[in-house]
Formats: sequence, C-alpha cells, structure tokens
Amino acid sequence: MTSSVPRLLARLLALARIGIGGTALVAPTRMVRPWIGTGAESSDARLLARTMGGRDLALGLGALRALAVSDAEARPWMALAGMADAVDAAVTIMAFRRLPRGTRWGILAATVGAAVASFRLAVALDPNEPAVSARPSATDRTA
Repeated sequence: MTSSVPRLLARLLALARIGIGGTALVAPTRMVRPWIGTGAESSDARLLARTMGGRDLALGLGALRALAVSDAEARPWMALAGMADAVDAAVTIMAFRRLPRGTRWGILAATVGAAVASFRLAVALDPNEPAVSARPSATDRTA
C-alpha cells in the first residue's frame, strides 16, 4: 500500500469509531440490541453501552488527532483500537451461544474485522512519514 492509502483507511476507520461511539452514548439500546438482544433495554446494558461508546469515541478522536501529526503518532492509536476490538471479539466468542442467533455471526465478524483492520493499519502506516508541519506545502512544491 502506498503511504496515502493506509492514512485514508485509518482516517475512515477513526471516523467510523467516532460515529459508533457517539451513537452508543446517545442511543445505547440501539447499539447493543444486536449484540445482546432483549437485555439491551436494561439500565445496566445502557450503562455499559455508554462506557464502550466513550471508549470508542476517545480512540477515534485520538487516532484522528495523531493522524494530523504523523503516521508514527497514529500507529499506537490504531494498535490500541485493534486491541479493544480484539477484546470485544474474544468476549463475544466466550458468550457466543448465549447471543441472539440472528446477529451473533455479524457481531463476531464486525469485531474481528475491526481488530484485523486496525492492527493491519497500525503496521501499514509509515513510521518514517514526516510530521505534518515538516511536510512541504503545496507552494513549496511548486516553487
């Protein structure tokens, strides 16, 4: 992958994480119903959904901020996001038989897919990419 493709994909993944996190904060039942089914209506489930939403919001915002600085800054954020998603996948596997039949495979695919994408992007981002302030501007390149 060229340097710009991982940066674009990392940015899109960070934006998706921000959207998911924000949605979990304001509509927690909607976010966890596919994961846990009818239990999503409980105040305990809404509480946990909001805490996960805060986590995803923070990871997404951190990744975006880091991408604005450099690839090297963004790599740990992407890896940490991947770790969070890997834990979500592991916990989903542990509870798999108790999860709603109609959505459990989709939830597992989403958590595993997000973990793999985040880890791959953490590796693909260029650790030698100069910081944004050190990159030549458009006017520098034309002069």
